[in-house]
Amino acid sequence: MAADYLPEARYQRCMVHFYRNVFSHVPSTRVREVSHMLKAIHAQESRAAADEKARTVIADLRASRMAKAADLVEQAVHETLAYYAFPDIHWRKIRTNNPLERIMKEIRRRTRVVGAFPDGQSCLNLAAARLRHIAGTAWSTKCYMNMRPLYQPQLSETGAVA
Repeated sequence: MAADYLPEARYQRCMVHFYRNVFSHVPSTRVREVSHMLKAIHAQESRAAADEKARTVIADLRASRMAKAADLVEQAVHETLAYYAFPDIHWRKIRTNNPLERIMKEIRRRTRVVGAFPDGQSCLNLAAARLRHIAGTAWSTKCYMNMRPLYQPQLSETGAVA
């Protein structure tokens, strides 16, 4: 498990996948309404405000007789709020896992062409080759987010890293 090797790492569940899971317990006529409720949780200015809004949304879902959706939000909404621990300029980028999904889509595209692999090692070799190709192209040189703000709290008054 990742927590064994990276105990300080935070788990951020993708908001889009969380929404889809909640929508699976909501009548199709109410999905738009529930979507606005869930988006209101993640539009808050702070983690405390998001937690308070989540409690309100859970109560509203229960009042609307959507108990399964309310239970799911109650159990899992905290997994979608980990991004609040980071600088606010990063929030939009880290609350979904789109970059990772894009890489996985590219690997899947290449492995589907082959169909059946003779063994697991050949599949691994193809995936590794695709990752090497991605790392060597201009696509990998794009700066997805500026990491400098993460280090700002660690800078001392002299400007040196503490």
